[in-house]
Order: sequence, then C-alpha cells, then structure tokens
Amino acid sequence: MSQVVFVLTPQVHLLDLAGPAQVFSTAPGYSLHYVAETESVPTWQGVVLQATVEWPALTPEDLVLVPGWRSGHGYFGRATLDRIAAHHAAGGTVASVCSGADALGRAGLLSGRRCTTHHDLQETLARGYPRASVVRDVLYVSDDRVVTSAGIASGIDLALHLVALRHGPAVAGRVAREMVVYARRNGDEQQASAMLRHRAHLSDVVHRVQDRIDASFAEPLRLAGLAAGTGVSERTLTRQFTAATGQTPLRYQQLLRVERAEHLIGHGSTVEAAARAVGFGDARMLRRLRSRSASLPS
Repeated sequence: MSQVVFVLTPQVHLLDLAGPAQVFSTAPGYSLHYVAETESVPTWQGVVLQATVEWPALTPEDLVLVPGWRSGHGYFGRATLDRIAAHHAAGGTVASVCSGADALGRAGLLSGRRCTTHHDLQETLARGYPRASVVRDVLYVSDDRVVTSAGIASGIDLALHLVALRHGPAVAGRVAREMVVYARRNGDEQQASAMLRHRAHLSDVVHRVQDRIDASFAEPLRLAGLAAGTGVSERTLTRQFTAATGQTPLRYQQLLRVERAEHLIGHGSTVEAAARAVGFGDARMLRRLRSRSASLPS
C-alpha cells in the first residue's frame, strides 16, 4: 500500500486538502497521513484540523502533497522543507496544490523545472523562484516527479492524473465517476484518462458501456456484447455513443489503449511490449494509431 502524506500549515484551504484526499481515499491501495509542525491546524475556512507532528517512514512509492493556504499566511520551517526535499531526492514524488508550490520552491525543488500555481499567484511564484519555469493558464504540470497544480479544485485533477498514471485509466475513471467528476479538465499534458474527456454527457447507457470498456480495454470487446449488456441494439448503441462522446465504442477503446501505451513507453517500455500490454496483437497497429494522433491538430 502506498502512502500519501499531506503536509499542512495553518490557514490551509479545505478544498486544496479535501479534493485530493477524497480521490486517494476512494482509490484502492492508499493510506493517508496528515502531518504538520503543530498538532492543531486551523484552516482558512475556520475548521480546526488534527494532525501529527511525526512523519511516517517513506519509500519512493509514496507521495508527499502540500495543499495551499491563504496567501500571506502559510509557513513551513526548515526541517519540514528538508523532509520534502529529501523525499524527492530518494526517488519519491512531491506535489502541491495552489500556493503549496511556494513550499516546493523553498525546498529547492522548482529550480530548473516547469511548474504552475493559482493564476493570482503566478507572478509572485515567478519572481520568487526565477530559475523555475512557471507555466500559466494550465491546471497542473509534472516535471521529474515534481507535480504542481493551480488553485483549489484543480487538486482533484492532479490527484486523478496521479491515480491514472499509477493504476491506469479504468481505476481513475471509477474514482472520477464515484466523485461525480465526469468532465475532463485540461492539464498541461494530456491526461492519461480519456474517460474524463468523454464523460461530459448524461446518457446512462453510454456511461455503463464506458465503464465496461474502461475496465477491460486491453481485452477484445465485441460490439454485440456491449450492446446486449445495456439492452439496446448495436446500431442504437453506436448512434448514442457517438452522439455522447464524439467517438465510436471501438475508437474509444483504441484511445484508452494508446494513452496507456504512451504511459508505458514513457516509463521505459518498448513499443512492442507496450502494444502487447494494452491488447494489440503487434506493434504495427499501435504505431499507426500513435502516428494518427500525432498528426491531429491540437
């Protein structure tokens, strides 16, 4: 089980914390910890949180996440910043929401890296850390295991992105749907979960078919079986699915396969191994679909 350690400061924003916490508590395989420099942590919204001053033992599989705080109020001592930096140096991932990026900057993790924060704080972050490359008007940026996100609710997008990278689009899709997060919101890079790009509709039939494809996209899926599982004809399913998502069921499955393959290739897999892992018989189809995706206008 991986650990997610939330590092809290007085005047922390509730949603900066609660959004990612909800994602990781809904996804399987995570234990959540809340650490601070004092056991009692007042939030900007007035609720007082209880934290621990003792950090758990961490491994590179664990995540340290710094939620944001009301501008001008948050503060971490040198010992806390050094712990954050040490986790990254040991191979772990460090993330922030909103003004939490300032803590990563003070820990020395933004130098030479791309990052982002709330639009009201971007100029301040750029002035404070001139060696960082602040990316504007995006929801999140990932650079060498340093993941930063914009304000407030974007922490949900960041957390879903990390779940999709770790567990694949099917798990992230189930978490998103349980949280009633259907509409995909663009991050700096294409999110690994195509289901978030194609969930902004109200068709229960199509959602149920998407659930089936999300869970089994690496397997052969027959249109007849998908249609029978929802009690409609193949023609009706294709028409409703295309109207709701802009894709046929087959094309939707291919999108999931290609995006998962891109993640595997980005983490050292060969094209041939990635193709087999996502259900293609050989690498030729994967290469063809990747080439087609690359040629589409952004």
